[in-house]
Amino acid sequence: MTEWRVLLTRPAEESTALAASLSDAGIFSSSLPLLDIEPLALTPGQQAVLHDLGRYCAVIVVSKPAARLAVQQLGQAWPQLPWFSVGAATAQVLADHGLNVHYPLTGDDSEALLQLPALSEAIARPEARVLILRGEGGRELLAERLREQGASVDYLELYRRFLPAYGAGALMQRIQLERLNGLVVSSGQGLLNLQALAGAEWPQVAQLPLFVPSPRVQEMARAAGAEKVVDCRGASAAALLVALRSHDAATL
Repeated sequence: MTEWRVLLTRPAEESTALAASLSDAGIFSSSLPLLDIEPLALTPGQQAVLHDLGRYCAVIVVSKPAARLAVQQLGQAWPQLPWFSVGAATAQVLADHGLNVHYPLTGDDSEALLQLPALSEAIARPEARVLILRGEGGRELLAERLREQGASVDYLELYRRFLPAYGAGALMQRIQLERLNGLVVSSGQGLLNLQALAGAEWPQVAQLPLFVPSPRVQEMARAAGAEKVVDCRGASAAALLVALRSHDAATL
């Protein structure tokens, strides 16, 4: 099997942890974070929402940054109500603070979360109200589907994402310098930022195998012209390792 040499594009802290897992498995990686996180200052009204979670039948946390910031804001004031996350890694952040979190085992996306019986049960009560903790300007699918099922949905946006500043040609230079033969993105926003950074060199970048976390991002990548896209069926290190081991860099 040809050895993989992959580019990681997650925020710096997450890329460091993922790189360590890959290194333990004998896989080389190079990190070029394409998402940075900036916490948003909460208004008094937003802080009141976060400290009055008891009025909700469920709280859904869509990302690790949202989970970490919620933990910081709430301290030890965790109400006993159903908590949900889109993936296992986000759930672990909350579980580390003593919460019992429901999350899908079949994928790290909104579609998989919506299939959870526990979520259907939580919103079955009369006048069900759900709070979604997320970053600025996330997807609307989750809220739309919950509203279709009769729940009212509120958002609390805790952070914004942005593309760090890099010099022209930085992406292709990294690929060539490190002799990389694969790319990893963990979200749709990560894919868009990869395209933005590549700029005019995107057609060359798009020829490399691209590992993505879900069918939705796989469709986005193919629509953007990526030629070899692998759906890892999750954003965890374990999911990525399975995908890398299941494909040969020489033939993908």
